[in-house]
Amino acid sequence: MTIRDDRRALHQIPELHKSLPETFAYLHQALSGLNCRVFSPVEGSLCAFFDFGKADAIAFRADADALPIAEKTGAAYASRHEGCMHACGHDGHMAILLELARRLSKKNGLPQNILLVFQSAEETTGGAKDICDSGVFTEYNAKAIFGLHLWPELEGGVMASRRQELMARSSEVNVDIYGKSAHIAKAAEGVDALMAGIEFYQKAMEMEKKLPDSVFRLLKFGKFQSGTVRNALSAHTHMEGSLRAFQDEVFEELAAGLAGIGRAVEKKYGCTVQLHLSDGYPAVMNPPELYDRVQAALPFQTLESPSMTAEDFSWYQKSLPGLFFFLGLGNVPALHTDTFDFDETILLKGADFFEKLAETSL
Repeated sequence: MTIRDDRRALHQIPELHKSLPETFAYLHQALSGLNCRVFSPVEGSLCAFFDFGKADAIAFRADADALPIAEKTGAAYASRHEGCMHACGHDGHMAILLELARRLSKKNGLPQNILLVFQSAEETTGGAKDICDSGVFTEYNAKAIFGLHLWPELEGGVMASRRQELMARSSEVNVDIYGKSAHIAKAAEGVDALMAGIEFYQKAMEMEKKLPDSVFRLLKFGKFQSGTVRNALSAHTHMEGSLRAFQDEVFEELAAGLAGIGRAVEKKYGCTVQLHLSDGYPAVMNPPELYDRVQAALPFQTLESPSMTAEDFSWYQKSLPGLFFFLGLGNVPALHTDTFDFDETILLKGADFFEKLAETSL
């Protein structure tokens, strides 16, 4: 099998969340004939351990779940599962690790053992945390973990990353404001949830803009609904948005600011404000020491700015030093779209880079 064969085979059997029976059956079959121990530390995961007789190991991770998107690429290898598609490149991530596994199986010696990790639920609940909680990294003495994501915004074949901030801590923000409806001719008898919502939104945007430009963060609302008819005050405003940051103190400052704005709006308008922020994933923060060691051994492109998207690779970085990369795809459709596709020869760049990492004493 080639890396292209793997990617196309996996692309045809996309599965969601933690229910990936066909995907893991394919991975298990591909790994079972190699010189490694194949096992599952927790439900929705598969690992392959290559023992080179060393005290420590390094790990490489690939996510395996897909998205609930109906594919429209028209490719001969398009999804056979209706309404489900590998629209985020996870099929490519898995193919890279399978190619790496085949290469590792032919090696007689490396400076460290190698642990390959295939995980589910990256797109949903963060399957990485379950693997971290399993204790597998302690059991196999893993001293570092590496991962990558295919990236349309970069030149094809370019491997890139940056120190510290790479991908954001993300939280969904829901705001519900409850007032009292009244006919607009008797507006004084009501409590205008629309007006209160507008003020909440404006104050939130003003608060976010007060932070200096050097602080990477994002606070935006994409949904605002209020009222039912033109001639009655709104009794309910509902807003949905996203809060993203990298440093926990910045995130907490903005979250506390939203809560404070809610209290001020309640007092001014006599309404009730309910604010809910989801837990989300932590930020992907590349540790400077590991970043510098790898950069010195295997030079790669340095990104000027981080991405405001989220990734559950951050959970690994809470358990052990971890470094995450972007692998450029060039001018291709965006991630999470129904026409996303790419040149599979680029996957070899990822396999080559990971192989060199495996051969480097870290």
